[in-house]
Amino acid sequence: MEKINKLPILLLLLSICLPLRGQTEFDYSGYILEMPIYQNLPDDLALQGGMKNNLWFNISRVRVKPAVYFDFGGRLNADYELNLLNSSSSSSSSFPFRTITDRQLIQMSWELVNEDKTRLTHTIDRLYYRQSFDWGNVIAGRQRIQWGSGRIWNPTDLFNPINPVDFSVKEKTGADALSLKFYAGDFSDMTLVYNPVDKFNSSNYGFRFRTNYGEYDLSITGGYFDNQKAAGWDIAGNLFSAGVRTEGIITFDNDGYNYTRFIAGADFQFTAKFYMLIEYLYNGEGKRERNEYEIQRLYEGKILNLSRNYICLSARYEVNPLIFLNLSSFSNLNDGSKFFGADVNYNMIEDLYIYLGAQIFTGEKGTEYWQFPATLYARGEFYF
Repeated sequence: MEKINKLPILLLLLSICLPLRGQTEFDYSGYILEMPIYQNLPDDLALQGGMKNNLWFNISRVRVKPAVYFDFGGRLNADYELNLLNSSSSSSSSFPFRTITDRQLIQMSWELVNEDKTRLTHTIDRLYYRQSFDWGNVIAGRQRIQWGSGRIWNPTDLFNPINPVDFSVKEKTGADALSLKFYAGDFSDMTLVYNPVDKFNSSNYGFRFRTNYGEYDLSITGGYFDNQKAAGWDIAGNLFSAGVRTEGIITFDNDGYNYTRFIAGADFQFTAKFYMLIEYLYNGEGKRERNEYEIQRLYEGKILNLSRNYICLSARYEVNPLIFLNLSSFSNLNDGSKFFGADVNYNMIEDLYIYLGAQIFTGEKGTEYWQFPATLYARGEFYF
């Protein structure tokens, strides 16, 4: 799908929304990230892709988030990101830069350098104007639309989904949209979203009604996404001392191909230092047999999982107020493949965080997690 390569179109839409009066205040924040990465590919996979077994990468990223506040309840936000990737092999130069999703109408990512082992890109990942009213708010432009309560997977997030395998991404990709939120009480609201795609030739529409009953937050969602009708739910609250949640989506297309995707999860703070989470995913769009896997759609980012049933176990332990240990296990319950993740987080000084992490994948050839390389990485983040 071809993107519109004209940034002025979005700037014009934003300028139409901006009132030309009132005092303004300016603020900014952001972070600098440095991430060296080592990967070891399985022999069969390396041979198949014509790559070396041992690969090295380094990601350098700067993300700046300026904001302008108006005294009449308006706000203009932007997120600008500069990414530099150096790799040990020219055949691996596509790792792990974020791609423009189908939720983006306007091309706002550009390559400054694209050489054999080096890529330098810059991206405007957020650019929106928000106007608040007594009855709600209106947001126009590239924005984050956060739907769902799942900790690992979000079936109801049809705008900005993230694959849990991708450790290099910190933010969900923005969607070019117009969203309206109407307040319906202290704990209730209705959100309407219009997301144009493909030069306005087709569009996505969605709604989410959210309310509260007792200790539970409840919502229903629906709309028209990727030429399919969709309806979903989201429930999150407390059951005794545990947090519980479920969310799901049912899709209906014109060819009669319908599927359901849902999660059920719970988490518990066992002690002041020890926390655990469990989450199950049913992916009705996935395949039961590995020889039916849609690998190309996974590589293109059109799907996040290949199979039907998954479970994740995750734990977090506070060694001391400055050091945290995180462990997680993801299992494909159909083909038996798994991957394990671990990292230690050290708050070295104020606003500076150091991570050391690893991912290990297991499974027979042809299973889902067999195709991913074992990974070691370090990550430094400085916030300003």
